[in-house]
Amino acid sequence: MIVYRFGEKLREIRERRGYTLKQVAEKAGVSESLVSQIERNKVSPSIDTLLTLAGILEIDFEYLFEDFRKEKPVTVIHREERRKIESGPVAYEQLSVIYDTDEEHAIEAFLLVIQPGGRRGEKEYGHMGKELGLVLAGEGTLEYGKEVYRLKEGDSVSFSSNVPHLLTNTGKGELKTVWVSTPPRMAYMRGDGR
Repeated sequence: MIVYRFGEKLREIRERRGYTLKQVAEKAGVSESLVSQIERNKVSPSIDTLLTLAGILEIDFEYLFEDFRKEKPVTVIHREERRKIESGPVAYEQLSVIYDTDEEHAIEAFLLVIQPGGRRGEKEYGHMGKELGLVLAGEGTLEYGKEVYRLKEGDSVSFSSNVPHLLTNTGKGELKTVWVSTPPRMAYMRGDGR
């Protein structure tokens, strides 16, 4: 877990603006001790308190959190730790999920394995986002709207998800792909309640 430390920035801006701890605390409706502890990174404020302090000090949120954006953690998911789920002839293994402050830049990747004759997707409706797939083994078809695309080992495909689409295994063996979606849609695999 990352502990983000922004207390120094709050203190620096407060001092630059010529406010005392007491003045900021009174305006925020909190104790002077709490503001001091926040500035020394001894406690993490609630979102409401942080918003209030930032408003009083006229701090731009981009500035307050710019270090957080630069220091994203590296996530390693070892093969034996992948989240897995099977839904009939389709199996998913989560390779990665990257969340951002906005859903527009969130992304997920999973190993998708479809048994012969199995299919994934919907012919009736699409959804927001974009997808990219790389076929590792097997063969299949992607029905995208009224078009049908044949796929085999080594092929890749990318498309906007707002058009109805259906991936079907048309081969005799497993259709194995790496599939990437943005924004993430496999909520039941996340394990974080999103």
